[in-house]
Amino acid sequence: MPPDVTAPEDLGEADAANELMRLAKAIAKHNRLYHAEDSPEISDADYDALIRRNAELEAQFPHLIRDDSPSKQIGAAIAHSPLSKVTHEQRLYSLDNGFSDEDIAEFLTRIRRYLNLAEDAPVAMTAEDKIDGLSLSIRYEDRKLVQAATRGDGQVGEDVTANARTIDDIPEELPPDAPDIFEIRGEVYMSKQAFADLNARQEEADEKIYANPRNAAAGSLRQIDPAITESRKLNFLAHGWGVASAVPGETQMEVMETLRDWGIPVSEHLKRLDTLDAMLGQYREIERLRADLPYDIDGVVYKVDRLDWQARLGFVAKAPRWALAHKFPAERAETVLEAIDIQVGRTGKLTPVGRLKPVTVGGVVVSNVTLHNRDEIERLGVRPGDRIVVQRAGDVIPQVVENLTRDEARDAFAFPEECPRCGSEAVAEEGEVDVRCTGGLICPAQRVQRLIHFVSRVAMDIDGLGEKSIREFYDLGWLESPADIFRLHQHRDELLAREGWQEKSVDNLLAAIEAKREPDAARFLFGLGIRHIGAVTARDLMKAFGTVEALEAIAIRAHDEDEAREEIAGIDGIGPIVTEALTDFFHEQHNRDAWRDMLSEISPPPYIVEVTESAVSGKTVVFTGKLETMSRDEAKAQAERLGAKAAGSVSAKTDLIVAGPGAGSKLKKAAELGIEVIDEAGWAEIVANAG
Repeated sequence: MPPDVTAPEDLGEADAANELMRLAKAIAKHNRLYHAEDSPEISDADYDALIRRNAELEAQFPHLIRDDSPSKQIGAAIAHSPLSKVTHEQRLYSLDNGFSDEDIAEFLTRIRRYLNLAEDAPVAMTAEDKIDGLSLSIRYEDRKLVQAATRGDGQVGEDVTANARTIDDIPEELPPDAPDIFEIRGEVYMSKQAFADLNARQEEADEKIYANPRNAAAGSLRQIDPAITESRKLNFLAHGWGVASAVPGETQMEVMETLRDWGIPVSEHLKRLDTLDAMLGQYREIERLRADLPYDIDGVVYKVDRLDWQARLGFVAKAPRWALAHKFPAERAETVLEAIDIQVGRTGKLTPVGRLKPVTVGGVVVSNVTLHNRDEIERLGVRPGDRIVVQRAGDVIPQVVENLTRDEARDAFAFPEECPRCGSEAVAEEGEVDVRCTGGLICPAQRVQRLIHFVSRVAMDIDGLGEKSIREFYDLGWLESPADIFRLHQHRDELLAREGWQEKSVDNLLAAIEAKREPDAARFLFGLGIRHIGAVTARDLMKAFGTVEALEAIAIRAHDEDEAREEIAGIDGIGPIVTEALTDFFHEQHNRDAWRDMLSEISPPPYIVEVTESAVSGKTVVFTGKLETMSRDEAKAQAERLGAKAAGSVSAKTDLIVAGPGAGSKLKKAAELGIEVIDEAGWAEIVANAG
């Protein structure tokens, strides 16, 4: 875990909710870039790190799992594509990932536990190399190819039938002994040599240069003109099947061998293995061969061999229980640290970013590296001019793992004591390593990001006012504070004169803004981006004080009055850290000015949670496991409306447990404490009978 990343168990609920929000947004963006636009901005290792962090936080805070959680999503929806859409008859799932030998051992343990097998019972697996390509579904009817479609979001993909017909590996017809209906699933890829040849031609023609073979394959398969696809050498490798009128075998291996007999390419490294040691041995053998393979791979895929066991194991939200991708570790490379720049984020955090002499790591050209914070720079002893080792794993951008020239005589890097954007003092709070600008809403770097956050879906949710528009209006001088958003109507005529804006889009935007003149008070508070005040904390504060005016009054008093501070800190889920952040915000005159300017434009109504008398009124409820008919937020909201408190952990004060599939340690603790446990249907009955 990177030095500036807090372990899940050390996070407060508010910070966890904020981070889950940011992860959901970031992962959705990268899913869209990767699956829908074929233009990823981060490596697979970086993406896996985001997914892993999200999973860790959801495991620690299951009650904070979001409706748009990445753990529930597959791929990305197809948007603005000229290709026709195809609805898959049978969903195309993704794969869960493992990163260590222990992860693979636990995978086998979970399978045995689910199937009620003995701890040492043999579980035969297949193992094959995981190609870094574009997922493709090919449907045959009466043994003739009738449709080829990309995965898309797992439910809806793009019709690329004409283009798939140009790929030599994909036959137009299956043998006479093949089933009447059979859907083959696999990966379209471009070999390393074909990729090099394509980029050479692109460069010579002064056209787009592709970043890696996966991007090139995806872009080539999704061309409007099949002739372009045909001119670029693509290959196909099958890894499974979908809809089938009959399945030619009783095991994964038997069916894959049948596909090979039909003339469908299957990995030559596909093997059937009976033990964990054999699986790990095949993984290391494929890893050893990785550099010499003609195509890019990023791991090994294990699948339960017996198809009847696969059927029993079934699927979780986005992946089969019977399969796992064992990802390869990060690759490393040496380069020169040419400069260290300081970036200022939405919350004022000063983040040092290393500018590198560009170097290729794992097929991707790297020119920036995160240096995390002041302490990390000191730990590594890095200065411009140092030769360093970087790797692409465990963070959003690559990280430095070693400084090869730290002993050379050069001055240490001087971390700034003032914000490089606004000149305000930059300090680290007691007990924290992060240095932050104290300028708040007056800092230009924070201002734009705070405005983007303010209008986002999880905050004020102003439809049509996204990052691009915020930056455009800020650059024009129309936006400096949140209140200016509600004065944009003054610029209607100027906006109509700008390229890309039509009367309908302008009027829709202004109407969306007007619709938020009486916003939810908690969303408004969260949208201001006050340090440590996330969505959950904002709701807790507004439930306690009712109106934004009352909140402001007590926050101002709390700077000088211990009694007021204690009243805020005494709210369940708040505490001294949030109290200090709220008090500090209102102590700054420029923040108070911005707050009151905002309230001159909007009028958040009193925050009232309507309570219905029910069987759980006055009780503490804990939701655990996977909820199948509602989100965790919806369940918590239901509990609040029924007069109950939704807690995140089980204790002697807990009155009721609502357990979904996958509930674990909380059920055990509930049994020890003698707490009543019901399922989701039981909870639905309580909700239905309330009032």
